Amino acid sequence: MIQQVLHPMAKLQRQVRALVESRKLKPSDGLWKIALLYQEEWPYWKQELLDFEFSMQDPIQALLDVDTWEDD
Repeated sequence: MIQQVLHPMAKLQRQVRALVESRKLKPSDGLWKIALLYQEEWPYWKQELLDFEFSMQDPIQALLDVDTWEDD
């Protein structure tokens, strides 16, 4: 049995989806709002988002809409 390792962005996506479902974030909120919840980890996540060509003004829904995460 081969265990598949989740891409770090898939883990973030799952955590953000849970925050949206719990109504702590709205799908229309800007990605920058994640910084309020991931304070110490934010520089890492911000760089990851930028590497995937997101802007901090993009709505959280854009992050949730990604089907697969692949590094080039």
